[in-house]
Amino acid sequence: MKKGKIYGIVTCIIILFIAVVFGFSKMKGADSSKASNKTIRVLTYANWNPFEYLKNGKLVGFDVDLIKELSKEAGYKYTIKNASWESMFTQLQQGKADVGISGITITSDRGKTFAFSNPYFVSRQSIVVPQNSTVKSASDLKNSKIAVQTGSTGQEAAKKLFGKDNSKILATQSGVTFQMVMHGQADAAIGDNTNNEKFIENNKENKLKIVKDDKAFTPEYFGLMFPKGTSYKKAYDKALKKLIADGTYQKIYKKWFGVTPNTKELSKFK
Repeated sequence: MKKGKIYGIVTCIIILFIAVVFGFSKMKGADSSKASNKTIRVLTYANWNPFEYLKNGKLVGFDVDLIKELSKEAGYKYTIKNASWESMFTQLQQGKADVGISGITITSDRGKTFAFSNPYFVSRQSIVVPQNSTVKSASDLKNSKIAVQTGSTGQEAAKKLFGKDNSKILATQSGVTFQMVMHGQADAAIGDNTNNEKFIENNKENKLKIVKDDKAFTPEYFGLMFPKGTSYKKAYDKALKKLIADGTYQKIYKKWFGVTPNTKELSKFK
């Protein structure tokens, strides 16, 4: 074979190789750009001050500020909409939303259906009773009427303590649990301690108090909730780690809770 032909073939091969590599790189760049332009659909249940609630028709709260900074750090645009507690779970399961954030406790049962981020908040359940109540621990609530939010870990805790089929465990909407105690329809309410404290702080005239029982109620961890098989968990986990490291998380926490958090418990998750 003549040298000219050999050189020609080699040249064609090189040109073809460059074209393939360039085309692949261009496609990869386009895919990357497409991912960064993705708008994440976020749902929350805005009835849980100070995590999320409506103020003058606008969504505000700790979770609202946190998802804003997390999405920014992860490189995603996002929309956030209010939904009922039950609807939030349903829409995520049906793929109609990408992320749920609403003080959602990470549980093994929920983990069968959804994927969770690394924890962003540590909490416990506590008991709300009238100020003149003699209740000092969860064991004092035996045979009492207990108000809980439907589908919450407060409801799960009550069932675990007092029986799965206990008819005196009264499930209702968040916020209504306090009303039931105030109006004598329930002897106590069990719910997340942070939410309980905020309600009592903002409604002192209702003469309610909190009873804590660390033996009955173990620590709980809140996480972002995603549909199974999500591709967003890794990016949001990385973003959370960065916000904790650079102090952004602590600033948001102090804004809504008035204290600087101990992030040691959160930092252990990789």
